[in-house]
Amino acid sequence: MIIYKQFSFDSAHFLPQVPEGHKCKRLHGHTYHLTVFVTGKVREKEGWVMDYGDLKMAAGPVVDLLDHHLLNEIEGLENPTAEVLSVWIWNKIKPLLPQLSRIELKETPSSGVIYEGV
Repeated sequence: MIIYKQFSFDSAHFLPQVPEGHKCKRLHGHTYHLTVFVTGKVREKEGWVMDYGDLKMAAGPVVDLLDHHLLNEIEGLENPTAEVLSVWIWNKIKPLLPQLSRIELKETPSSGVIYEGV
């Protein structure tokens, strides 16, 4: 079974590696929407895969590191594309949440990344 919890955070960034004149080279911001997926068996006693509160305790502090920050100033996010950011988030959450199976990160309502730790 797969369960999930959604988070959102607001961050600014710029993409230093894109060509001159590209709009994303300039400082701008996004309201990111992150969905964290956990895979596991339903525990017979509790009737759930895991407590959503435990999922929030694992992922919430990582989201807090990003919220209202300039992503380029965070170690490992000097070129914070959605792809780079999704891997960074995965690497922060996975040690705290071994059952993590997927994250989806939306940069805009119509653009985003799905990462499954591959």
